[in-house]
Amino acid sequence: MNAVAEVGLTDTQVLASRDKFGRNVLEGKSQSGFLAALLSLVKEPMLILLIAAASIYLLTGADQEALMMLVAIVLISVISLYQDTRSRSALEHLRTFTQPKSLVIRNAVETQIPVEDIVVGDLLVLEEGVRIAADGIIVKGHDFSVNESVLTGESMAVFRYISDTVYQGTLVASGRAVCEVRGTGQNTKLARIGESLDSIETEKTPLQVQVGHLVRNMALIGGIVFLFVWTINYSRSLNFLDSLMKALTLAMSILPEEIPVAFTTFMALGAFRLMKTGVIVKNTQTIETLGSASVICTDKTGTITENRMSLAGIYLPDRDEVINSPEKSDDEAVHLLSLAMWASEPDPFDPMEVALHQEYQNLSPSDERGVFEMAFEYPLSGTPPMMTHVFENQAGVRIVAAKGAPEAIIAVCRLTDQEKDHILSAVDGFTRKGYRILGVGDSAFSGKEFPKMQQQIMFRFAGLVAFYDPPKNNIRSVLQSFYQAGIKVKIITGDNAATTQTIAEQIGFQGAENVLLGKDLIGLTDDQLKKTVMKTQIFARMFPEAKLRVINALKANGQIVAMTGDGVNDGPALKAAHIGIAMGKKGSEIAKQASALILQHDNLSGMVDAIAAGRRIYANLKKAVRYIISIHIPIILTVFVPLLLKWKYGEIFTPVHVIFFELIMGPTCSIVYENEPADKDILSQPPRPFSSSLFTSKQMLVSILQGLVITLGLFSMYWFEVSGGSPEQVTRCSVFICLIAANFFLTLVNRSFYKSLFVTLKYKNAMVGWVLAISTFLSVLIMLIPALRTLFGFGIPGLSQILLSMLVGFASVLWFEIYKLLAHRSSRLRHI
Repeated sequence: MNAVAEVGLTDTQVLASRDKFGRNVLEGKSQSGFLAALLSLVKEPMLILLIAAASIYLLTGADQEALMMLVAIVLISVISLYQDTRSRSALEHLRTFTQPKSLVIRNAVETQIPVEDIVVGDLLVLEEGVRIAADGIIVKGHDFSVNESVLTGESMAVFRYISDTVYQGTLVASGRAVCEVRGTGQNTKLARIGESLDSIETEKTPLQVQVGHLVRNMALIGGIVFLFVWTINYSRSLNFLDSLMKALTLAMSILPEEIPVAFTTFMALGAFRLMKTGVIVKNTQTIETLGSASVICTDKTGTITENRMSLAGIYLPDRDEVINSPEKSDDEAVHLLSLAMWASEPDPFDPMEVALHQEYQNLSPSDERGVFEMAFEYPLSGTPPMMTHVFENQAGVRIVAAKGAPEAIIAVCRLTDQEKDHILSAVDGFTRKGYRILGVGDSAFSGKEFPKMQQQIMFRFAGLVAFYDPPKNNIRSVLQSFYQAGIKVKIITGDNAATTQTIAEQIGFQGAENVLLGKDLIGLTDDQLKKTVMKTQIFARMFPEAKLRVINALKANGQIVAMTGDGVNDGPALKAAHIGIAMGKKGSEIAKQASALILQHDNLSGMVDAIAAGRRIYANLKKAVRYIISIHIPIILTVFVPLLLKWKYGEIFTPVHVIFFELIMGPTCSIVYENEPADKDILSQPPRPFSSSLFTSKQMLVSILQGLVITLGLFSMYWFEVSGGSPEQVTRCSVFICLIAANFFLTLVNRSFYKSLFVTLKYKNAMVGWVLAISTFLSVLIMLIPALRTLFGFGIPGLSQILLSMLVGFASVLWFEIYKLLAHRSSRLRHI
């Protein structure tokens, strides 16, 4: 299928090609999300225990209890699938937003489409920084080179010409080309050699490891206790099924299946919420790291500044004169700006080059851009960088124009020391005003064979062109938010040091006087750099290798590093940072692929939201886990202790009761706490050490103590009823009401571990009311409907007994409010 050059496929041809060759996707081993969720559900230990309990009830003729277990199986399955669907839906939205796109020509129009929509016959437009999305043949190209290390392991870029083949997964290193797609999906070289990113396993984060250990340890304890209880009961009663049922009841009460569900839900929904604010999280594991970020390394142009260039002035060396507003009548000024334009891309996208084309159009007496064609090009290269373009017209007139860092242009020109001093004085004057500066040169080179390097051409220094890129309006407040949150901010830029310092001073940047240049950094050993990076705030005239060394040196100091970047060469440093942050609008495709976050609107304020969200999610997960631990303890002990000590009523709670509590606890931890708003002072707290435990031994002790005090309340209610001669059914109901009341109050109290209940009640979280109301309604329903009351083995207590049960339940949790008050007064509120 051949596409006409510069026209591409029509819509009809696209459909035909897709039908014939398929979509541009690599076949994986993944199955549908819903099917995967079902298979995972079948393996859930809690579901297995429920099925076992239902089977025992059926064998013993307890049909109602068996039916209850089956209903519980359905309800827990529905809740689990609902939570999984929420998480998968959020992740699917993220996948859609982070899916790479490619530029193609269709119906004679260049358009961006998702990579998977590319078909055989499409015309792919390939530009610097783009990762090639399909195999194809080059039909048009200029100065086009490709890094094929993903296929060959060779890191050096290779030039490709018309009729050469390019391959999926390789990276455009320079130039521009158009290729006709010949292979997609499984029919690419990358697919054939098995290089699928899906085969790479992601290392678990410290929090994932901690949660996994906690769940495994509790499951192990559950298994040991299961065998212990079954053995004791069987030795006493010689009733196999009854002993098995009691052991299953206890095992159910110990299993913390809510914790991994809560972890997955919190991370997925947190990433989804961030997406709606313009922060795309490519990997939900990044959420955990956000709350620990201690250093943010940011670029200057387009991140701190608007990336909106306007001409601020020029310097003419022949007249040793600075001109702020060039006039059409000034031939030398117009000539300088014309040379700067010729040294820019013909179809500019860089804001500085766009401004140069605009100035040329405004000032030049005649527009000759349609008369001259580019004959040769030296891409931006060197340290510091420069670029050179060679244009010729049909009459053979040649223009050789170069632009770049002033130091780079000075180095290729024959200048006296006095001329250099005058130029550097002008540079200093511009940089003190915060201007970005380009040196401009031209050459009379007339040879047909161009040197290998542009630095081998002798240029004439034509002058300086200065631009002003104003700081963003909100950048001062963004920086203050970072500083308030205990996060250090460092600027890593390829720009001039003095220009960067001036802009930094304008925006309230701390430590602008501490500067390190790229050329000086390279001379430092790793140990020297490790010390230097901590006291340096501005890294100027940086190049890719230097940026990478800065990031690695910060990491060597134990810092959790976030870094912004947008260029092709930022990829290694973005990948090395704990949190790589790419710009959504001006970022290259390779920067986006190397990053963990994408700021859709190129606004650093998104990182303030992201860090606050990371801290909020971590804090809420902590609340959920501590709640689960606290509420499991009274359930476990109320099942275990009466059996072990052979109390009068040894079976207070059965599997029916345990399952009811599980149905309450699941939504409480994964819906109520997930929706909790952030504390107002969350950005006033220092970053959390990345490898720190989810909670300290003291915090764990407090949560266990909460559970033990609730247990004490339940046992007190039990002995009150027994000593008063209440039958087993009434005693069971009173203890049940007591636990329901304690759970109700615990849910409210644990919304904050240091702020009063009266404060947290004002927090906006509609889920709290709904979940607690439904839990209370179901509890009342059980006691009012005779069939349910019989199923749960309840008798109806008197009004005074009900009120006392509720009071004891509330009191067993109330002590924590007093504890919070005392802790607050003793200035230990952050350590409970």
